[in-house]
Amino acid sequence: MHGPALSGWLLMVLCGITGAYCLLRTRDGPERERRAARAEAVMGFGMAAMAVPAALLRPPEWTWAVYALVFGGASLRALVQASRGGGHHWHHLVGSLAMVYMAVTMAPGAAHAGAHLSHGAGAAGTAGGVPTLTGALLAYYAVYVLRSAGRLIPAAGPAGATAGGGTLGGARRAAWGALPEMALACRLTMGMAMFAMLLTL
Repeated sequence: MHGPALSGWLLMVLCGITGAYCLLRTRDGPERERRAARAEAVMGFGMAAMAVPAALLRPPEWTWAVYALVFGGASLRALVQASRGGGHHWHHLVGSLAMVYMAVTMAPGAAHAGAHLSHGAGAAGTAGGVPTLTGALLAYYAVYVLRSAGRLIPAAGPAGATAGGGTLGGARRAAWGALPEMALACRLTMGMAMFAMLLTL
């Protein structure tokens, strides 16, 4: 990724931990939740790999084509599942397409092609991708992060009660990987990381 090495390290660690947690979520729960967790684990690990600082590892030129193919396939899968009524799969589709866009933008030769396109067609394209598309993705993730953060704010209720109607002790006894708040926090984290990665384009 373009940008300071420190931000790359932080994004790599954050996305790697988030992807590992999502992988743990694939072991329990209904099939729909496990399927979503698998998609989120792929996204987390893909973002972690994309955020590796160039000072640590300079990926081969074909790496960006692999990213584009993997997340292009993930986009098709998310589209099929979303068309069957999976609400959150629309978000997975946007995320996968954003990863394809970033992979194409950061591929070797993209900067030269973008500069040539910008010179030949005004402001239609730059070395940092298509400004309109990048701006639209930034706006989407800004709204998504704010909405997700709002859902994590606990609702007012009786002392000692949780949003699910149980007690705090009952929540502690539940498997930490099965808590819906943890899944939402995982999605919030990846939304913030995606926003940060798009800012570096």
